Amino acid sequence: MRATAGARSRAQGRIEKTELANGIRVLSEEIPGVASVALGLWVEHGSRDETPPQNGLSHFIEHLFFKGTARRSAGQIAEEIDAVGGVLNADTDREFTCYYAKVLGEQSPLAIDLLADIFLDSRFDAEEIVREREVVLEEIAQIEDTPDDLIHDLFHREYWRHHPLGAPVCGTRATVTQFDRAACVELFDARYRADRLVIAAAGQVEHAALVDEIAARFAGLEGHAAVIDGTIPTPSAGVAVYERKLEQVQLCLGTRGVAVSDPARDAVAVLNAALGDSPSSRLFQEIRERRGRAYSIDSFVESYRDTGYIGIAAGTRARWVEEVVDVVLAELRRIRREGFPADELARAKGKLKGTLLLALETSDQRMERLALNELYFGRAVSVEEIARRVDAVCNDDVVAAAERLFVPDGCALVLLGDLRGHTPGPCVFEALG
Repeated sequence: MRATAGARSRAQGRIEKTELANGIRVLSEEIPGVASVALGLWVEHGSRDETPPQNGLSHFIEHLFFKGTARRSAGQIAEEIDAVGGVLNADTDREFTCYYAKVLGEQSPLAIDLLADIFLDSRFDAEEIVREREVVLEEIAQIEDTPDDLIHDLFHREYWRHHPLGAPVCGTRATVTQFDRAACVELFDARYRADRLVIAAAGQVEHAALVDEIAARFAGLEGHAAVIDGTIPTPSAGVAVYERKLEQVQLCLGTRGVAVSDPARDAVAVLNAALGDSPSSRLFQEIRERRGRAYSIDSFVESYRDTGYIGIAAGTRARWVEEVVDVVLAELRRIRREGFPADELARAKGKLKGTLLLALETSDQRMERLALNELYFGRAVSVEEIARRVDAVCNDDVVAAAERLFVPDGCALVLLGDLRGHTPGPCVFEALG
């Protein structure tokens, strides 16, 4: 084992890291006065690492992990975590998969045992695979019946064409119906290796005891993950329309963004906070409060290991689509030209720092933060460091980021609904030029 010295900041507890002999990284943050502990097994593998025939297989395997092991049935897994009032769940994203538990501190051995059991000894039973196909197909149907969720999958499909980053995390009906036990075992053996696994815990946790528990259960996990194609996706500009009989039109407008480690990430975060990430933001105030053209409109930043985008999503009536798009583009053009006045910039920075600190109030949020910092940066990043970087952002930084990202050939607009002829033309983004 190789351990690193613990570090402590005013807003964080003691953070420690140990790398086991097989390459698994174990991280913990002890939080005094917290009764719970959150534990997560984070695999550096997500839907963007799948081949086209595998699309959705990582998410499918996530489901199967809860369908029984050599020691426990699916019912017993649920009963054991319920008996202690805990939570056991999982999440598959485009760049990682996480299996996590949250329990009272004294129940951490049970949580570790359950997580290790489902991770290392799931049966991938053929009958369960047949049943779970139907469950996942229902999940896909639910997304398709929820327009404000579906629009984001459609945007990824259009913006990252011909790249796995654009494929839906859950897969498609065509791919899911082809999944079988052999496919599940092959992907697991290829990618769920020790060198791709980060185990994080936060809350009522003692690092040495955690390392001992993990080492005892995961010592047999060896090997290196198969190398996958790391091609950086190229964004596709343009307008795409998906006609459907809906009361509203859902729209997602996206521009170039930044990777997680891009030096401009803090300027982009400040820009986004002022643009559309709160009720006081420009888009919310102009489109909802002054014009009454949408109930909800928000901007957001999606960053990945090598790329990203800034998105604006809204639901509005067909007759107002062109007006909403025009207002959004006018704001983007204005930010490119002027940035923000001092009071607006200060408010955006204050929001970012307040949101960061509030997110540290729960053990599960801290566990997630601990793991993602390791996955993306290879180290613990203190809130003080982030606050300093945010404070250092000046208006020139915001303008420089906007000039780089808000360009016509990096913009895409996806529309879902009954447009009735109210579709912006393919030259709509020339307004940014």
